[in-house]
Parts: sequence; C-alpha cells; structure tokens
Amino acid sequence: MLNKIYRHGNRNLTKADLIQFKSELLSEIKTIITPNQTTQSVWLKSSEVCKLLSISQGTLQNLRISGTIQYSKIGDTLFYKTEDINKLMEGGNEN
Repeated sequence: MLNKIYRHGNRNLTKADLIQFKSELLSEIKTIITPNQTTQSVWLKSSEVCKLLSISQGTLQNLRISGTIQYSKIGDTLFYKTEDINKLMEGGNEN
C-alpha cells in the first residue's frame, strides 16, 4: 500500500515520503520537549523566587505591585521567568 501517490502542489508524494516525514518530525519534537538535565527551569513559583532572593512573600508582592518584577498567573499560582529574576539579582530592571 506504499505505492499510493498524494499530490502536493506540483510534487507527487508517496506514502513512504509521508512516513519518513512523520518519523523526522517526531524525532525533532522529542529533542525539543525532552528536558535537558543541565538547564534551569524557565519558570519559577513564588516560593522559589522568595528563597532565591531571600525575601518574604510580602516583599515579593510589593515587587509585583510596583512593577519591579513581572509575573504570569495560571489558576491561583504565580510564575516568574528565571531570566527576569536573574536580571533583578544583577541589579538590572528593564521595564
């Protein structure tokens, strides 16, 4: 059944071409989503940020209110970009 031909524009694609494409695509996706043990998480929770900066939850809330630190809220959980926290620790605030 690999002999069936599909048309894509002016090019003929066989089922074998599509199977090969699927295999290559899945391989690429796996390399993208497979966590790398050496990389740091992109997003941090509030408790992690407090530990990292040695601050209280109240101080973190003040940083959010003042716009010093950006965050995203999913459900009831606040998340912070590691990149933003690192900039804050280095003394830079690019708002």
